[in-house]
Amino acid sequence: MSELSTEAPAQSVKPTIFFDGVSSRRRQVTLMLGDALGIAEEGGTPVSWAYADIRRADSPAGVLRLACITAPPLARLEIRDAALAADVTARCMRLDEHQTSRRGVAKIVGWSVAAAVSIVCVVLFGVPLAADRLAPLVPKPVERRIGDAAEVQMKTIFGRSVCEDPAGKAAFTKLVNRLRDAAGLDDDSMTAGVLPTAVPNAFALPGGKVFVLKGLLDKAENPDELAGILAHELGHLKHHDNMRGLIYNGGTSFLIGLLFGDVTGSSAVIFASRSLVEASYSREAETGADTFAIDVMHALGRSPKPAAELMFRITGKEGGGLTSILASHPLTEDRLARMTKEDRPASGPPLLTDKEWQALKLICGSGKI
Repeated sequence: MSELSTEAPAQSVKPTIFFDGVSSRRRQVTLMLGDALGIAEEGGTPVSWAYADIRRADSPAGVLRLACITAPPLARLEIRDAALAADVTARCMRLDEHQTSRRGVAKIVGWSVAAAVSIVCVVLFGVPLAADRLAPLVPKPVERRIGDAAEVQMKTIFGRSVCEDPAGKAAFTKLVNRLRDAAGLDDDSMTAGVLPTAVPNAFALPGGKVFVLKGLLDKAENPDELAGILAHELGHLKHHDNMRGLIYNGGTSFLIGLLFGDVTGSSAVIFASRSLVEASYSREAETGADTFAIDVMHALGRSPKPAAELMFRITGKEGGGLTSILASHPLTEDRLARMTKEDRPASGPPLLTDKEWQALKLICGSGKI
């Protein structure tokens, strides 16, 4: 610290307050403006602050609050007299040196913009890329646990139990098995069922679970129409589209759950409520599932066109409410045109007999829902 000048103390109309940074005691002091700023308390030991070390601190209006880089960090000097404050300010040439300069502000803004762009890039490109890479790598037991949790959610919404008419169930199992064999799916744990609700839809869950809602079965006029829709859902399973959507929509919460083994809690609820109730896949995923369905139907010697006709019949009449098939399978003229272009005369045996088809139509009973 510099030695104090013998210059007369600076007088002020309003009291000057000093906190030494060691104790919380409020001290009323007199300032001496010499070679350094002297701070003197009656009966106390004078303190000297070099002008070059003094910095402005945040303060309310009407108060000049100062700190010193060589003093204790909490030391503060509060000058309430405007004239004295101006005199002190004039001597402190580095008073605002610690404040952010325009260049510093520009740098902060630049880094902030860069951070924002990075976040956007991660959301738009990083997360989808991670979902694409991770979806096929999720272990089967984990996928089944997620599917079980999602199934509970779906049954709560669309019916707590699957339709169990024996003849209808046998016909449905036969149809699903033929599609699975033609698709080359070797997952013996795959399950399928019909849920008793009038909503016309079908969906696939992780772990090899496929469900048809009775409303869709009611709209179907022949086995080929229903088979094409089921083949489309098997395509989503084959390509892991549901797991990819779960990772993408669940994001960090799912990844953390996957790491620590909690994949049937909040992440599964996110999947059930967002990815399934509002089930929507990307354009690429839908195109891939359509291609898969076309190949499966051709492998069976049947045409994929009836499935497109069923979708058009539903969406054309019902206008695409959120719970209609339009929500999960957006129908476009291009899709219908593509299925029509792939139409071929039947070269394989019927997927079900007339008797089996009628039994399947009555799988939930003959009563209305």
